[in-house]
Amino acid sequence: MKVQIKRLPHSENIPLPKYMSAHAAGMDLYAAVDPEMIIKAGEWKLVPTGISIALPDGYEAQVRPRSGLALKQGISVLNTPGTIDADYRGEVGVILMNHGKQDLVIKRGDRIAQMIINEVVRIEFEEVGELSETTRGAGGFGHTG
Repeated sequence: MKVQIKRLPHSENIPLPKYMSAHAAGMDLYAAVDPEMIIKAGEWKLVPTGISIALPDGYEAQVRPRSGLALKQGISVLNTPGTIDADYRGEVGVILMNHGKQDLVIKRGDRIAQMIINEVVRIEFEEVGELSETTRGAGGFGHTG
């Protein structure tokens, strides 16, 4: 499937999203900051990527954390996963949260998150008086031990 992508003026010399291995599910997203951005411990900021995309109807993009940043520095995407709808044409931004103890310095072109494209199933709710029974029933958080 081909998806249209547009470079924004501040994305010169920034790589387009790309898969980093043959079987990767997500494409890396890159920071289009100039020259750098600092996210202090406990803070979050919107990091620009310098791209806009045009997803086909019936698809979404999810922006997720990179495991290496999460493990090594405590960095996550605040609204994980961030959703890009098929009708959105603005810049893809990543809300990074610094859960770590050190300030995070993001340099131009750093890999900051990953983006996964998924098909979306749209549903229609049918209001009923009762739901079907299951073994679990209404058991919630920690229900299964």
